Amino acid sequence: MEPKDPIALTYRPLTPERWDDFERLFGARGACGGCWCMWWRLKRSAYERSKGEGNRQAMKTIVSGGEVPGLLAYRGSAPVAWCSLGPRERFPVLDRSRTLKRVDDTPVWSVVCFFVAREMRGQGVTAALLRAAVDFARKNGCRMLEAYPVAPLKGRMPSAFAWTGFLSTFQQAGFQEVARRSATRPALRFQIQPSADKVSGPNG
Repeated sequence: MEPKDPIALTYRPLTPERWDDFERLFGARGACGGCWCMWWRLKRSAYERSKGEGNRQAMKTIVSGGEVPGLLAYRGSAPVAWCSLGPRERFPVLDRSRTLKRVDDTPVWSVVCFFVAREMRGQGVTAALLRAAVDFARKNGCRMLEAYPVAPLKGRMPSAFAWTGFLSTFQQAGFQEVARRSATRPALRFQIQPSADKVSGPNG
């Protein structure tokens, strides 16, 4: 059963059959500056060399190989948003960051990126997609979901620059902070119970 939300979205894993929808959503710029959601997967030098077409091909290879790197959100038949998540090991750049290094040895999945079509921003899409991501992770055996949202120090940060999501969105979804090595980048966790209809925060 798919999560319900007030903006009537549906959610689908990114598989080879949905690659064209992914390209349609990301557009010519690959979502942002030729990223194609490879930022967390490649060493910085490799990422910079591959910006644009190289990153697009790298992500297509991942999808073609059978890995599901995330979820697409649809409004009707139109792809309108994206969430990248999976076992933390899929995102080796996290372990190269002093800010985002592992909290402990607990096996976790990581929610690392959101991209929302411009016309859909400010409508609660990220929150709805996060709920779908929790459900997807549970169905695939994940018991602990981790995230690294932005916690703005002051003022309002444009959503286009908060591609890991905002702290408040995760807090409202029940995620709890477990580490903060940077003032603006905490690590949060959400413990997922095996039951299809019961999820809770990390303290039960």
